[in-house]
Amino acid sequence: MTKSYLKNPSKFNNLPVVEVKNEQYRVVNGWSDICARLSLAIHKIPKKKRFVIVETYQGVIHEELIANLQAGLKPSVFINASDFMLSEEEIKKLTFPDVTNDRIFGFLTRLSMDAFFDPEKVKTFQKQIEGMEEGVILIYGYGASLLCPKPDLLVYADMARWEIQLRMRKHLVDNIGVNNRDIADWMLLYKQGFFVDWRACDRLKKTLLDRIDFLLDTNKINEPKLVEWKAILEGLELAINRPFSVVPFFDPGPWGGQWMKEVCNLDPSAPNYAWCFNCVPEENSLLLKFGDDVIEIPSINMVFRHPRELLGDPVHGRFGDEFPIRFDFLDTMEGGHLSLQVHPLTEYIQEKFGMHYTQDESYYMMETGDDAIVYLGLKEGVNPEALMTELEEAHAGGKSFDAEKHVQTWPMKKHDHVLIPAGTIHCSGKSSMVLEISATPYIFTFKLWDWGRLGMDGKPRPINIEHGKKVIQWDRTTQWTKENLVNHIQVVAQGDGWIEESTGLHEREFIETRRHWFTQKVDHDTNGGVQVICLVEGDEVIVESPLNNFEPFVVHYAEVFIVPARVGAYTIRPFGPGEGQKCGTLKGYVRF
Repeated sequence: MTKSYLKNPSKFNNLPVVEVKNEQYRVVNGWSDICARLSLAIHKIPKKKRFVIVETYQGVIHEELIANLQAGLKPSVFINASDFMLSEEEIKKLTFPDVTNDRIFGFLTRLSMDAFFDPEKVKTFQKQIEGMEEGVILIYGYGASLLCPKPDLLVYADMARWEIQLRMRKHLVDNIGVNNRDIADWMLLYKQGFFVDWRACDRLKKTLLDRIDFLLDTNKINEPKLVEWKAILEGLELAINRPFSVVPFFDPGPWGGQWMKEVCNLDPSAPNYAWCFNCVPEENSLLLKFGDDVIEIPSINMVFRHPRELLGDPVHGRFGDEFPIRFDFLDTMEGGHLSLQVHPLTEYIQEKFGMHYTQDESYYMMETGDDAIVYLGLKEGVNPEALMTELEEAHAGGKSFDAEKHVQTWPMKKHDHVLIPAGTIHCSGKSSMVLEISATPYIFTFKLWDWGRLGMDGKPRPINIEHGKKVIQWDRTTQWTKENLVNHIQVVAQGDGWIEESTGLHEREFIETRRHWFTQKVDHDTNGGVQVICLVEGDEVIVESPLNNFEPFVVHYAEVFIVPARVGAYTIRPFGPGEGQKCGTLKGYVRF
């Protein structure tokens, strides 16, 4: 029977919202009312020939949108943008250098959406536009806005990344320009989405942010919602001026544990929850609440719309419109070891995959069992050739790889913090609840050994020994690891009822982490850069503005929140059930 990990019932909010308190905005629900609202907007256009664009992100259910929009809007002409794309074989050839033959890894594409279209077909179509008769011409699909650059009405059907992945697992959607949803391995759909489709969609989306009229939310199949785009913009403007949380998502895994079920208020009947993304804006959603209705959008939209205000000038200058800090949970409480792995060096990830920076990371222990360990660094005197030979033999079906023969293990206790610069072999063992703090490129993990397990789909999990052996830093052995990576905690400041500690990261990593222990109010400041914080001890705290620039923001145990650079000064103090407790926060930010 699963034990309890909390003294008090959890108040963890796994559906946080940013509430837009403006009564002029009304969310329209259901296809009938949505089409009525769009028809009203079309009717108000003082022209006899009206062009309506419905631009779509990869992952929408085209069958649902096309059928309902055609039936509800009854356009004079319906045009599917896919009819003007290159042939499926041409698109496969176009994208292959970025998709590659690898099951997991590709290359971040440089393609934009226009590359998917046949220039001659587009040119012919745009000449035909001029001769079209009066009425409503509805142009739909990926890149629809490219076919008619100056539409009379632009609707954007956006999609949350996590929902796209769930649809891929169920084989409900294709990649752009190809009919491949029935492919046996859904991971190939995801890979093409990650490396190609989402990049092309994002590049086009960024050019449309000042031109959209309505946002169409179809993240729940057959439960569509529509809201004016200016309402979304007001929500984004509100969010960058206050602390906020994105929507965490949770997934089971072969090594998953039981801690998150209780602490994060999840389905107790699920077999386990292995990991949670709770601050990866490229992957997480942002919920905007209007009255009683909630609209879901990718939180990366805020990074695209307000990169400088969110990130701050120094961070934006270095990373552009990318959010570089990631917080996530790895739960092995009553579970198993993670895979033994290593992350690529910066030059390797640049050359092989087109990423600007690599996944440096750290493990912060939210909870541990008596037998908790971390595999970190190599043992003194390790023989690289012998280690790699034994890994390859184990992967080929030979005897199980003896990780402890080659890799150093470190006993862990609650609130320990170990640092993992790229190139360091590592693995969190069972009986641990890890808050992983890292740079964002999460997909680039080279698994070396997975303890002979199958994935949740019953298939062997991908092993990347060939990549891994090219980036392992063989000089990171026991003594170096102890001196550089394990519990390098220093008190840097203290005051009445609080202590601030530096807990990392290593000098090779661009993220700094600071832990505050406190029983009284603590003053903080973004100092011009975005900050991400997790409440690692205590039931509840409240974040406030000394100048009342934002409404007080309540945070519960284990919740993660973002403080935009624009916020500046803010305070955190114990609140509600947390009053009288010793509370702890862990903050991550980019050094500059």
